[in-house]
Order: sequence, then C-alpha cells, then structure tokens
Amino acid sequence: MEQSELLRYAVERFERLGLRYFVTGSVVTVFYGEPRFTHDIDIVVSMTPDQAARLCREFPAPDFCVSEEAAREAAINHGQFNIIHPASGLKIDLIIPPDSPFNSSRFARATRVNAAPEYQACFASPEDTIIKKMEYYREGGSEKHLRDITGVLRVSGDRVDRAYIAQWAARLGLTSIWTAVLERLQRPG
Repeated sequence: MEQSELLRYAVERFERLGLRYFVTGSVVTVFYGEPRFTHDIDIVVSMTPDQAARLCREFPAPDFCVSEEAAREAAINHGQFNIIHPASGLKIDLIIPPDSPFNSSRFARATRVNAAPEYQACFASPEDTIIKKMEYYREGGSEKHLRDITGVLRVSGDRVDRAYIAQWAARLGLTSIWTAVLERLQRPG
C-alpha cells in the first residue's frame, strides 16, 4: 500500500463515521510546500471514546495494528494513538486535541482539497500547519520543521495569511521563531 492509498482509506473511514478531522503534519507541508519523504500521516480528529472504538474496527487485523484501548484513552485524555499498516511500514498518527481557541480555529479553517485526482480530504490550512511546526520546533529544535515552514512560504507565497500567523505566534509565545523563519526566508537558497 502506498501512502496516498492509506490516506484515502483513512479519509473514507473518517467520513463514513462522520468524524470531524483534518490531515496535518508533513503530508500537508509537502502538499503546500516542497517535496520530502515521510513515513507517517498525521490526522487531527475530534471523537469520543465510543467513536474511537468504532474507528478501530474500520482498521482490522491482520492488515492493520491498532489498540482500541489506546484509542479510547486518547479520546478521553486528548492524546494520540497510531494505526500501523505492517505490510508497508506506514503509520497514521491520530491526535485528539484538547479544546482551546487555537484548536477551534484549526478545525474552522481546515479545507477540503484534492488530495489526489480521485478523492478529496480535509487538510489543515497552511497557516495552522506553520504554527504547529513552530510549536514542534520549540519543543524539539529539529531543523526539518523550519525547512518545512520555509518550503510552504516559498511555494504558497501570497496565499499564506502572514498576519494570522503573527497573531497566533504572539498568543502562543512563538514570535521569536516566526521572526527567525521570516529572516531565514530572506536568505538566498
């Protein structure tokens, strides 16, 4: 199974179950920005423990490995769990975020895009993806997050609402990182 096939499979299950979701992470930064390889698919989803159990049944063994207990716990505690497709080595990380103004904004701004010629999916906005990448950079310092951000800004350019990013960067304590990203963007290459 290819990554695009796994994404389509997952999206079809989320939509059949009526779950509110959006794809985020590296899949989205590649969509809006510059290509790079990634092994996992990150999906933010709003669901109850009962919905988590139903979702797990949509990914049956032996084709998939998923823990219903971990899914229920993630739904209760606003955590995350994963679904693994052993034959391909691909993984879906499912994130159940806590209620917050930023997470409410992320869900409201998610848009349907043509993820592939044969299907659509809800993707995080480029702005919200950039903001989350800045949070991940603050937490772990990985340069890949800054490369992803600058890639989105270079490719998507004027379509990115920089004022929105600056506003949330200030609210989330990310202004120094946002300033560094903008300075990095001015450098050649």
